[in-house]
Amino acid sequence: MQKNFKPHPNSFKNTFCVFHEVLPNEIEGLKKQFESKAGSTYYYTETGMYRVSNHWGRLANSKWRLVARDPETESKTKIGFAGWNEFYPDNAEEKLYYIEADFDNNTVTYQHKKNPKYDGKPVLRTSIETTKRIKQIRNLQQLTSWAKHFDYEDIDDLRKQIITELIYSEKTLDEIKREI
Repeated sequence: MQKNFKPHPNSFKNTFCVFHEVLPNEIEGLKKQFESKAGSTYYYTETGMYRVSNHWGRLANSKWRLVARDPETESKTKIGFAGWNEFYPDNAEEKLYYIEADFDNNTVTYQHKKNPKYDGKPVLRTSIETTKRIKQIRNLQQLTSWAKHFDYEDIDDLRKQIITELIYSEKTLDEIKREI
């Protein structure tokens, strides 16, 4: 029989968290402890929370992201798990976020500074600044028209050079482009 674990009612407000997708067998035998108006269900344990949902990202006053399994499950509804120590404070004023680019998979995302993987090298930004930089990086990743003004041999090397500067410096995109 599962012990009923109840987190503090306000412990999820204004938080950032990265959940990792798990398979349905992980919640077998667990008692559903909360269901949101949007239909997400929550299972609390002593070590963390399972969330079953078909929507992730911005949730009311929190930012909860799901890292899908590889290979990804087919169902649109996903089960994610996060440990209690993986919920970090979020607000619009503080510089809480840093950007990560995966050049092999051509993706970009953001992480919280309290993430144990943060090494202090990427510049910390507010959520608004982070969103703006991510948009610029995605344009660099997905488009080629911006590169017509440059003399380059390999567009992927050029992309990597610019994106790296966007992540590790305070320079604007225009400043970086002028320096190249």
